Formats: sequence, structure tokens, C-alpha cells
Amino acid sequence: QVQLVESGGGLVQAGGSLSLSCAASGRTSSSYVMGWFRQAQGKEREFVAAINRGAGSTYYADSVKGRFTISRDNAKNTVYLQITSLKPEDTAVYYCAARGRSYISTVPSEYAYWGQGTQVTVSS
Repeated sequence: QVQLVESGGGLVQAGGSLSLSCAASGRTSSSYVMGWFRQAQGKEREFVAAINRGAGSTYYADSVKGRFTISRDNAKNTVYLQITSLKPEDTAVYYCAARGRSYISTVPSEYAYWGQGTQVTVSS
């Protein structure tokens, strides 16, 4: 079992920045692929970014490339999502997820563990 707790969300103006964190605990959390997803009100959960176990490989949704950066510190069991140039359409609940496989996936159902989410609201 892996427990995930997100933090860092909030209300920010368009063009601003936020840094989200996901603290992992439990069974060898550093061995999991970690992903960030988001879900806007009335919409399906969508992939944002993911990072492999060794932090040597990352993957981003086209909508966030160049603005979002995912990273991890395995010594601290923490995954980060640095968000810049925020847009109103980035407003959503952001979830951290863990996947017990060696390769990155963009499919929510392929992640076994989820955090409770943190709200990001971008005002125009």
C-alpha cells in the first residue's frame, strides 16, 4: 500500500505560478511511477504529467508542455509539480497517483494509488 497526500493548491491569478507537492508513504514508494492528473468540474479526469522511478524520464500532456514540470525526490518520498503561466483552463482538482510498473502511463485506471486531491483555481 502507498498513501499519497497532495498539498500546495490555491487561488492564483492567470499568469501566476504554483508548486504542488505529493508526499508518499508506505511500501517502497520510490519504486513507483508517479503521475499527476487533474479533474475540472463536470469533466473527466485527465493526465497531466508523469515521472519514472529513477526520475530520468518524464512525460507531459500537450496542454501543459513548457509550463508544467514534474520532479521527484526519492530520499524525501515526494513528487512535485511546478506550474507556471497558469491559465483559467488549468482550474481543477489536481491528483497525485502511483503506478507499480516500470513504464509511464497516461491512463488513470492504470494507477493503483491516489491522493485526495488539491484544488487549483486560476482567476482571469
